[in-house]
This record gives sequence, structure tokens and C-alpha cells, in this order.
Amino acid sequence: MQSAVNLWPLIGVAVIIVGFVLRVHPVLVVVAACGATGLAVSMPLETLLASLGTAFIKTRNLPMILLLPLAAIGLLERFGLKEHAQATVASIKSATTGRLLIVYLFVREISAAFGLTSLGGHPSMVRPLVAPMAEAAAEARNGTISDKLRYRIRAMSAATDNVGLFFGEDVFVAFGAIVLMQTILAAEGILVNPLHMALWGLPTAVTAFIIHAWRLHRFDAEIARDGAGQ
Repeated sequence: MQSAVNLWPLIGVAVIIVGFVLRVHPVLVVVAACGATGLAVSMPLETLLASLGTAFIKTRNLPMILLLPLAAIGLLERFGLKEHAQATVASIKSATTGRLLIVYLFVREISAAFGLTSLGGHPSMVRPLVAPMAEAAAEARNGTISDKLRYRIRAMSAATDNVGLFFGEDVFVAFGAIVLMQTILAAEGILVNPLHMALWGLPTAVTAFIIHAWRLHRFDAEIARDGAGQ
């Protein structure tokens, strides 16, 4: 019989959940979770400290990587990125909110399937570009839109990004969840090719695209009804 799997290292996950629920400082939560996991696997103290130090050195440039794009996006917005995007969409006669979001859903899902998950996102794409363009498409059709519908368009834009990323990255062979499943199965003596696991995500990704595209098509009808009501 195979030996039982040691679940004590997962105590770090519990520490993270409790820490975030109690709204403790994230750095302290992460360090406490690393310490709890290290103690659970009987890791020597010097090895644990060395691992934390190595991780810190590797990620010390992470704030710069996150802040620089946000600063660039802020400057672009200040100099009219949103207005130019809205004017461009308004000039396309066949553009609708649903069609625009379907195109973005396709691009987001395909790029995530190739591991390019940073090409989209709420702060870098949805807020400065996708949502304003979707609103402009609705205004070009209806003239004016209600505040309720405007917030619905913004929410649907964010949801489209979530759907495309979530189901698209499942097809990427080096996605963390696929690597984790392959590692767990290998530890149990079940050898599975990660590429085969990724390919099994294709039917789900295609189905998610079809369902959400149909929702966006119906959303166009809802926008048309809002315009007719005014």
C-alpha cells in the first residue's frame, strides 16, 4: 500500500486565509504562512530563513514591475486615451457593445491559452480601454444611456475579461493548476502528460466562449430596449 499523503504543509493556506480575513498586513501573513509550512515539514530554521531570503531577493523588483505599467496607463488616460478610444469606436457604424466584448473575449481567451495572461486585466485594459469603448458603442446606438446601464456595461466588460482569462489559461500547458495536478498524480504513481491535461481544457474553453458570447448577444438586445424606452 502507498503511504498516506502528509497534509500538514497545507497549514500555510489556512494561515493565509485567517490572516486575510482578519486583515493583517499581507507581508506578515505571507511570512507567517511560510514559517508554519516550514515547521510542518520539519525544515531546519536556517534553511527556512535562507528560503525566505532567496524569495525576497528574487521578487524585490516586483513592485517596480507592477507600478510602472500603472503609472504609464495613468499618463495615457490623462492625455486622452479614454476619449480617443471612445471616438474610434463611435466612428465604426457596425460596432455594438456585445460585438466589441465578444472580440475582446476571443483575444483574451486565445492569448491566455498561450500563456500571455498579462495582455489584459482590469487595471490595464478593462478600465482604460474596454469599458469606455463598450460605453461609446452603446451611446452611438442609443444617443444617451442610463447610469444603471452604464454600470451594467462596466460590469459586463470586467466579467468578459474574467471569463476569457479563467478558461483560456486552463489550456496553457505550463499553467500552475495543470502542473500541480500533474505533480500530485505523479506522486500517486499516475503518470499523465501535462499536454494531454491542457488539451482536455479545450472543450471547456470553447463552451465558455459560446455561452458568454450568447450572453453578450442578449446584452445588445437589452441595450436596444433601454434606448427604445427612452
